[in-house]
Amino acid sequence: MSNALKEYIVTAQNRVERALDLRLPSEKILPHKLHQAMRYTVLDGGKRMRPLLTYCTGKALGLDEAQLDAPACAVELIHVYSLIHDDLPAMDDDDLRRGKATCHIAYDEATAILTGDALQALAFEVLANDTAMNTDSLNRLKMITTLTKASGSQGMVGGQAIDLASVGTMLNLPELENMHIHKTGALIRASVNMAVLLKTDIDPVLAKKLDHYAKCIGLSFQVKDDILDEESDTATLGKTQGKDQQNDKPTYPALLGLAGAKQKAQELHEQAIASLSSFGKEADLLRDLSLYIIQRTY
Repeated sequence: MSNALKEYIVTAQNRVERALDLRLPSEKILPHKLHQAMRYTVLDGGKRMRPLLTYCTGKALGLDEAQLDAPACAVELIHVYSLIHDDLPAMDDDDLRRGKATCHIAYDEATAILTGDALQALAFEVLANDTAMNTDSLNRLKMITTLTKASGSQGMVGGQAIDLASVGTMLNLPELENMHIHKTGALIRASVNMAVLLKTDIDPVLAKKLDHYAKCIGLSFQVKDDILDEESDTATLGKTQGKDQQNDKPTYPALLGLAGAKQKAQELHEQAIASLSSFGKEADLLRDLSLYIIQRTY
């Protein structure tokens, strides 16, 4: 990882942590338990990859970071809601996430479901009302539409449905990619595209290239996750290692072998970098981030 990216990751993580803290309801407000669970699951944890992408895209486009706080928070709130529901007994039935007990373990299953529901609603409230995001109502609507589509049946939730239906099934490569384009990739693309929407005078060709970059790293992120599920350990990952294999889920290493999965990740990284060829040094953080995604250890 480059020193520039290492420093900016810390900056972005601290920034979005503060922004999330400000936008989450206080535990002192009723219902206390629900608000406590919301703060427990969102704050102090995770790589913040999706907000980081929003901020890095904004930097490449010359946007003020204050404008990016709302979309960065919104995409992280959706991501955390998805993790809470993904960990429930009806889905992956996991008890560890981001190095601590999952929401339904720390609280209870009903509270976990409601916490996910509340975080999802809060994400759209932030995009609709956040005063720091200096943009007009039409652009807010476009951002809400982008995040809605990325989150719903044509995006993340649809991908999760395909994933659950594919347990015990060996998918071919196009089928596996289609699942992850929806399950993981859609929200990563939204992280980039919401920042792009704030640059109202952007060249449509550049916007399309950034979207392709996001599509590539969305897939490479999942490929690397699948590799780490086999090669890493629970303490490093902060979640249960080997869970995909235990649940008999289709993965890139299962389909391509570990060496083939690593080659696939490298190819996706190279495609992502090629998508940024029209940008200069202002997109170096995005380039570094693509490499970091396939080299990370957790």
